[in-house]
Amino acid sequence: MGKSTIFSALTSAPAEAANYPFCTINPNIGVVAVPDSRLNRIHGIIEADKLVPAITEFVDIAGLVKGASKGEGLGNQFLSNIRSVGILAHVVRCFEDEDVVHVDGKVDPVSDIETINIELALADLQSVEKRLDKNARQLKVTDLKIHQEAIAVQELLEKVTVHLEEGKPVRSMDLSNDDESRLRELFLLTAKTQIYVCNVDEDGIDGNSASVQAVQAIAEEENTEVVVLCGKLEADIAALEDPEERTMFLEESGLSESGLSRLIRSAYSTLGLRTFFTAGGVENRAWTFREGATAPQCAGVIHSDFERGFIKADVYHCDDLFELGSESAVKSAGKLRMEGKEYIVRDGDVVHFKFNV
Repeated sequence: MGKSTIFSALTSAPAEAANYPFCTINPNIGVVAVPDSRLNRIHGIIEADKLVPAITEFVDIAGLVKGASKGEGLGNQFLSNIRSVGILAHVVRCFEDEDVVHVDGKVDPVSDIETINIELALADLQSVEKRLDKNARQLKVTDLKIHQEAIAVQELLEKVTVHLEEGKPVRSMDLSNDDESRLRELFLLTAKTQIYVCNVDEDGIDGNSASVQAVQAIAEEENTEVVVLCGKLEADIAALEDPEERTMFLEESGLSESGLSRLIRSAYSTLGLRTFFTAGGVENRAWTFREGATAPQCAGVIHSDFERGFIKADVYHCDDLFELGSESAVKSAGKLRMEGKEYIVRDGDVVHFKFNV
């Protein structure tokens, strides 16, 4: 409840927000700048014409109700839209307000979470059953390699079925890399990582309410993050165009930063995304890469030619820049390194790529 309000504040996109269920019919997509104070600090030290933050994409899709896996509400459309996303930000209503309708007529975050998880599990069971039917034909194949793979798939799908029937998400299973690869083609919904977003009223921002604590208990069992925010307050903050006014508003509300900033960073990190920087000249820019990427792969984030013609990368960490105060000081201190094709880029690296095509 309140997801479209949060989405609008998050992305400044005009998602429709109204006081009735299934307000969101078609998915709304918004591109969001990733808050990163390190980029601002770099920009304060190294001159450039402009500053460009890293971005990530949020999608606001139709809500889910009991029976969605059988087509209730906008269930089929929801389940179709949700398969393409990387992680789920599960917005849970954690406040009482007689003027704000709840689809079930009462506020019960534990029940709401259970409803979503059951419907996702039921949808996954349908996908697994279809795959089992297909695999039954593979089991009859005489080719030894195909037959052995079919046996492995059969055993895996049977374990997944039992797990889902117990109401447990696939992401909580201890799976080998091979099994994860086998399941990838099914795009199972409960295999996706979730972040729980507790939407509270202004009195519940401290996160000490019984509703929030109940969600936190569930999240702890699932090893999942929880972000507490007030959708109404975030909408008010987002409506302020002047950064100084936003800062004052946050201070008056007793907040050091907006809940949406925490949500963006949490989603970004949970996706396994990290940031490197390029600095000086036309722009100081934050670039997104997947954790574990090599220097040539990160060069390819900027342009495919950079990866193809990669020669080397001059690298230092932004913390060294902040400590020493200038790039020349970083060089003088021996903190600037020349790295080759095997270098694994770290979050916070400032990189100058050398290439030839």
